[in-house]
Amino acid sequence: MTERAEWDESGLTGGGGAGGADGEELYPSSLRLGQELRVVLVAVGGGAVRIGREIARQHLRHVETVAINCDPKVQGFDEYDRRVYLGPETGEEVDTGGSPVVGGVLARAAEPSLRNVFHGASFVVIIGSLGGGAGSGALPHLLELASRHAAVVSAFVIKPFRCEGDRRALAERAIGRLRLVEAFAEKREHGSATLEILDNEQLVPSYRARAFNSIGQHWAHVVQTHIEQAILAPAEALLASVAFAPPTVSLETPPVVVDTLALPERYPTAPPLGPEAPPPLPAAPPGAEAELTLEVVNEARPPPLP
Repeated sequence: MTERAEWDESGLTGGGGAGGADGEELYPSSLRLGQELRVVLVAVGGGAVRIGREIARQHLRHVETVAINCDPKVQGFDEYDRRVYLGPETGEEVDTGGSPVVGGVLARAAEPSLRNVFHGASFVVIIGSLGGGAGSGALPHLLELASRHAAVVSAFVIKPFRCEGDRRALAERAIGRLRLVEAFAEKREHGSATLEILDNEQLVPSYRARAFNSIGQHWAHVVQTHIEQAILAPAEALLASVAFAPPTVSLETPPVVVDTLALPERYPTAPPLGPEAPPPLPAAPPGAEAELTLEVVNEARPPPLP
């Protein structure tokens, strides 16, 4: 499903999400028997969208994938379940010029519908590529929305190489702003949100002779491992334990236990068969039938017919 931004109060067209989890509830108490486990993976910014595509191709169970960018090319990434283009409905490309201010304006314009991406989510994992207009500008608003509507939020931000100069400096300033997002900071204090910085520069020694796209594959593996081991595995185990737990019955009086092997005397069992059977009753003496008499007492006859 592809979504676009409209320049009015309606925000993005389409969208919509399932209601359910309260953003104030913490894992694992936010999971309830019969409530669907919903994990939302959001990639914002060009670099993050490419990383998220590696994970989206795996079709992880319970995971809904969403791509958000200011580039209209995001609408062609069919690997994602939802694609959100932060731009005019005409499909005209919006040049952010690498400015996070422009990216922030576009995100605020789409906020009424962007919140539907997170509403009712149990877990939200956000990948943001910093150093450009979309990632650095829209990411703070997405973190705010995710923290208000989802139970648990995990954020992974990609920091550019040192050789990228201005982009790396812009990313460092963006990281400082992320720490000041009020709802996200509050969740971090309560242990229901995390922020992890994935610095490309740390991979230079080991990836110097490899293709550039191997960097993205590495970070995709890091995020996917987090989803599988820190979210899906314990959450599914919790839901399984609740789903198969025996029901608890509360009775005012204890139940009566009936011993079926000890039948009451008023319900005698049939006489045993075989050699232990009781001897037959003696036969009536000869002529006993002649001694039997019949006596009619108060004989009643029907009245005669008229």
